Amino acid sequence: GTPSAIHEFGDVIVDVDRHEASKGGEQLELTPREFRLLGYFLAHQGEVVSREELLDAVWGYDTIPSTRTDDTHSAKLRKKIENEASDPQHLITVHRLGYKFVG
Repeated sequence: GTPSAIHEFGDVIVDVDRHEASKGGEQLELTPREFRLLGYFLAHQGEVVSREELLDAVWGYDTIPSTRTDDTHSAKLRKKIENEASDPQHLITVHRLGYKFVG
């Protein structure tokens, strides 16, 4: 069968097909870009994803204007999906390499 488009981690539920996400039963207001970012992380769970890879996949840049762009969006996404943004359980920063998403 086809892989489920519904992902659950912590108290977050993501429906990829519907472009909906909720946390603790409340709808999350994710921008289309944050949703793409989250979708990419979900598709690469447990892998270390470099900032360049993210920018390429989510923004489609061939040349990278700024990895800060990526950090800003990841930080915003983290605030929305984590219970404690300062102590993330799912969207982990891997020092000097990028990010790792743990479901």
